[in-house]
Amino acid sequence: GQLAPTTLVGQRSTTTPRGRNPEIDGYPIDMCKLLSQLQAPSYIARCALNNPANVRKAKESIKKAFQYQIEGKAFSFVEILSNCVTNWNMSPLDSLKHIETTTSKVFPLGVFRDVDEGV
Repeated sequence: GQLAPTTLVGQRSTTTPRGRNPEIDGYPIDMCKLLSQLQAPSYIARCALNNPANVRKAKESIKKAFQYQIEGKAFSFVEILSNCVTNWNMSPLDSLKHIETTTSKVFPLGVFRDVDEGV
């Protein structure tokens, strides 16, 4: 329930009860964009677990990341956006919708680097 690197601006946590304030707490860190600046990563992707299609994509991304590791293609990074109904104080359905309407707008889904696909 505490502030995390990806806690959204204004989002409340136990350590930021008034919501994340960028002037005090800094801005959320977009790890996929940050790691995309490096030469080494072979695969970087962000997925969500808010609907069956996205769960399927997440499984594919994780499988690809492991395959690249087995093949010795540097390192891979897969970021997963998932809900937290307890700390978000939302119903399960509202929290899944929140990922689609809010979280994924700040942290867009997709593949940021794939050495085999030329991305």
